[in-house]
Amino acid sequence: MATGMCIGMCLGVALSTTGLFSMSYGASFGMLIGMVVGMCINSQKLSTVDNFLEFIFSRIDLLKKYFCIGTMLIVIKKSDAKIFFVLILNLEGSVEKININEIAKLAGVSRATVSRYLNNGYVSEEKRNIIAKVIEDTGYIPSAQARILRTKKSKLIGVIIPKLDSQSISREILGINEALSKEGYQIILADTFNNEHKELEYLKVLQNNQVDGIILIATVFTKQHKKLLQELSIPVVIVGQYLKGYSCIYNDDYNAAKDITKELIKDNRKNPGYIGVNLDDESAGSGRYNGYIDAIKEYGIDINKNNMKIAKFNMEDGYLKTKELFLENPNIDALFCATDNIAVGAMQYLKECGKKIPEDISIVGFGHTNISKVVEPKLTTVHFHYKTSGIEAANIIMNMIENGDKIIRDIKMGYEIIVQESTN
Repeated sequence: MATGMCIGMCLGVALSTTGLFSMSYGASFGMLIGMVVGMCINSQKLSTVDNFLEFIFSRIDLLKKYFCIGTMLIVIKKSDAKIFFVLILNLEGSVEKININEIAKLAGVSRATVSRYLNNGYVSEEKRNIIAKVIEDTGYIPSAQARILRTKKSKLIGVIIPKLDSQSISREILGINEALSKEGYQIILADTFNNEHKELEYLKVLQNNQVDGIILIATVFTKQHKKLLQELSIPVVIVGQYLKGYSCIYNDDYNAAKDITKELIKDNRKNPGYIGVNLDDESAGSGRYNGYIDAIKEYGIDINKNNMKIAKFNMEDGYLKTKELFLENPNIDALFCATDNIAVGAMQYLKECGKKIPEDISIVGFGHTNISKVVEPKLTTVHFHYKTSGIEAANIIMNMIENGDKIIRDIKMGYEIIVQESTN
């Protein structure tokens, strides 16, 4: 150990003369390396980088006996069979972070060159590669606060969603994130759990937290929603609903519901039932309801309000509402469900009652979720382009942020009817 410490002290003095470390830091660095050398001599050989790290951190308590080290950052770079260490110690016990000046010094370039690199300015390919390697090796993260002050942009987009565990929502998020991340943006997710008051709260919170824009995957629009949206000073794009005066990407729920209802009742069904969602939801609620009503009118079927129920967006409620419906009217021979989850819950109850699908009763859903493909029988459903909707929303909001685009975009997405085994 003593031999190692002597070696380390000499190394520390040598380091301090390079200007990279002060005398105290150089000495501290050398003493640390000396301890490692001494321990190595007495215990084991450090043949790999992983061995070195394991060795250091397994003896961190021992190191603390000799140094007042609050935080220790060790960055290892392998080059030409040599191992170089960048060790930053703060003997006062607080964290000392790598900054742009140190990145410039390690890369052998000017501070201005590093700044241009970080701001996507012109830097030669050779220097760009060197700076990128140093940043990778040191784990340097540019200050978000400094970037905001410099560019007036945070590169953050708030995304407000009604329910994270919904497959349709997760596909939309996938599209949003895919498009935004390509341009260096990150997203902040806010899950409202289908609580409209939470939507209002998150709209305020996100604006106050310096996001560049908000993508709202909406369910309902109250007077409070409309008032707050008008007061926002940042770009907003709405997904899943239509609201006049805003860029919106939404599904053609009315025509999709009309077409799939025709598929549901085309085999001479005379007594259809309906399980929908809250009619305040203009897309999944009233849009699909109106499409269903108009389709059965075209087929000359009387509208029976007693054959209709409103459910939540889950299988459990699909099961319960189907049970209520069939206890009141056991002769229903076709069932329209506003979501796949509701439909699968309904199918479970119908099977328990001994109903054969589609022989005794046909059934349809919406969403083309994974469960529609594996449930027995496979569910006839509507496929919407959720991921594409997310990509479109991301592209619109980036155009608003980067180019000041004020044009209102109104995009109604297409759909496909996926005919499977639950209809004849």
